[in-house]
Amino acid sequence: MIHHSQMLSQTQSLPTQFWPSLPLSKPITIVHFSPSKSTPFRKSLFQTWKCSVSVAAEPAHLEMVRNKPFPAEVSRTIMELSSVASLSALTKDGWPLGVGVRFAVDPQGIPILCLNASHSYFSIDRRSSLHVQLEQCGLRTPQCTIEGSLDKPEDRMALKKLHSIWEKKFGEEVDENLLHVVSVERVLQMEDFQEVGTWVTSSEYKAANPDPLRDSAEKFVDDINTNNMEDVHRFCNIYVDLDFQPSEAKLIWVDRLGFDMRIYSPLKDVFEVRIPFPREVADEKGAKSSFNSMSQLAWEVEKNYNAPDFKKVKQLKRITYRGQ
Repeated sequence: MIHHSQMLSQTQSLPTQFWPSLPLSKPITIVHFSPSKSTPFRKSLFQTWKCSVSVAAEPAHLEMVRNKPFPAEVSRTIMELSSVASLSALTKDGWPLGVGVRFAVDPQGIPILCLNASHSYFSIDRRSSLHVQLEQCGLRTPQCTIEGSLDKPEDRMALKKLHSIWEKKFGEEVDENLLHVVSVERVLQMEDFQEVGTWVTSSEYKAANPDPLRDSAEKFVDDINTNNMEDVHRFCNIYVDLDFQPSEAKLIWVDRLGFDMRIYSPLKDVFEVRIPFPREVADEKGAKSSFNSMSQLAWEVEKNYNAPDFKKVKQLKRITYRGQ
């Protein structure tokens, strides 16, 4: 788990200029993610790049530069990408009850629900929770649970704004009298099942931004796992300090700061590792460019055309929950 800390600048420092390249270049086999033969990358582009792990305390060489989003940002991303959740509250006779609901979110991440008359069995005590999950490539299910109060806005202008958000999300009209919101008091963010969660305050959650790669992340990861497995395995050997040869490796997710990988050992052990981008990216185009750069450098190191002038990932997160 990443321990919560004050929001820091996410920008990583690296030179942005592309210098003249070496005459040797990685052969191209995949169109979408392979770098061009005419523009290989020199060692100098990556001289200050440092890798780190996805869990536990930050290694000393990171020098307070974060390599993955904060829990508040992850929660905001989960809420933006999801549309169904479990709403739990107390019934009139005091029993907790959970029901499936659809939801949208406003610009601050506040959940908007449409509850019909059948939900009248909830008590006058409006305390509730909204649990949301996001499956990532069938390998991991990050989730967040929002604790707050289930309220019905009375202001007509506010209701019209909620109506507009709902219509944009689902493409359908909705009775404004049925719209409710869940005020955010605090949020529990978990990286997967059977893991310890991190509490996020209301102000941290509302101030955070969802990841800019969220809408393209799933396709990005699927394309690489389908077309670039040679590069994925090379990443394991070049950027990660392993004492075994992986029998299988897959990308799980990508965000503006890097990507997570799932690695399988010959003894059937499963590990997760975090590999950061050389610098923060703002969109899918930037993520592809960074992936191509890293792929080029890994190929050059593997072929002994370039010296590995970076620190390898030395810690792995052992995965105990393996899904289905």
